[in-house]
Amino acid sequence: MLLPNLFRTEYGKIVAVLVRSFGIARVGIAEDIASDTFLIAAETWGTKGLPANPTAWLYTTAKNRACDLLRREGVFVNKVQPELQRAPTTCGIDEPDFSPAGFKDSQLRMIFALCHPELNTETQVALCLRILCGFGVGEIAAAFLTSKDTINKRLSRGKNRLRKVMTNLELPADSELPTRLDGVLTTIYLLFNEGYYSTGTATNFRRDLCADAIRLTLMLTRNDLTDQPRVSALLALMCFHTSRFDARLTDNGDLIDYDDQDRSLWDERLVRQGSRYFERATAGGAVGRYQLEAAIAFMHTSPNPGPDKWPNILALYNRLLMKAYSPVAALNRTYALSRVHGAQAALNEALKINLRGHLGYQLLLGELYVQLEDEKLAQYHFNRALTLTRNPAVRRRITAKLAGCNQA
Repeated sequence: MLLPNLFRTEYGKIVAVLVRSFGIARVGIAEDIASDTFLIAAETWGTKGLPANPTAWLYTTAKNRACDLLRREGVFVNKVQPELQRAPTTCGIDEPDFSPAGFKDSQLRMIFALCHPELNTETQVALCLRILCGFGVGEIAAAFLTSKDTINKRLSRGKNRLRKVMTNLELPADSELPTRLDGVLTTIYLLFNEGYYSTGTATNFRRDLCADAIRLTLMLTRNDLTDQPRVSALLALMCFHTSRFDARLTDNGDLIDYDDQDRSLWDERLVRQGSRYFERATAGGAVGRYQLEAAIAFMHTSPNPGPDKWPNILALYNRLLMKAYSPVAALNRTYALSRVHGAQAALNEALKINLRGHLGYQLLLGELYVQLEDEKLAQYHFNRALTLTRNPAVRRRITAKLAGCNQA
């Protein structure tokens, strides 16, 4: 498992450093060099055994292959091309910087490039998964419930667009950074949600996607330009959510409702880590979208909630919707509303939300109608929910709820 793990953590670093040297127009060459490096590792390590420092070995091999390319280009540009054009010229490409500082700076530049405002959100996420996280086209297609061909076209269009709007990996100007950082955080959050709420696929959740989202956010906290309260807030939010991973499933892979989870399985280390980042996020009095969402997630990690838990969560959702309205946040607020004011009050609000094709929306309506003892409408919405997921565990849970309606 060492090489696959290294591929996930180091592939994006290598590509970022190479693109910084070669320019964004040669991102394909950078990806090829990084992929070849891991192929060589698989062949060499399989016959000669592991090197003393596998990570350093990968960096050295990638750098050597890049330098070979630079030498070949140097010969062409400096010797062959002048003869053809009768004009002196230079290669114009720097040697890749595989130092820790080089990795850090190149990755930061790369994530801002891949989240360029000229690209739509789906393309940004797909490019981050492919280039920064090393996901295969098939994996990305499965995550987005689409075909490999669609993802290949999306990636190709995204790279072509980047070639037109930028030449080198450059950080945004100080005046643009706040807006551009919002786009980066949105992309990372979507990446995390794709792993945490994998209800549309056969996998209950993707720890690797969540881990990559956390890794990218950590990278932002380690740079003075991007170490901002909203970044710490997003990191805290993700720590709080992932702390409950092990309690979300039975041994048979069935989903466990929040109220039925075994609190002893929650990862207290992640809760403490999330709390530290949450303190950083709110130290200056900042209260934005991610601070509010992190506060809600923190409330869910409390093992002894007390009677004020759900009223406090509802109040936080009210503030969140005033700060940054979204239908999904409104849906989540509706569940909190049901815990405080009952099913009928929640149903009245839920019917105002336009999320007809959303799995969670149909499930919530089904639950509310069960509480209101309207079994016919409960069955209707549970059946609608069945059509919106391919996840076996979710389908089993919905089928059980339908069976309960039939027995009532």
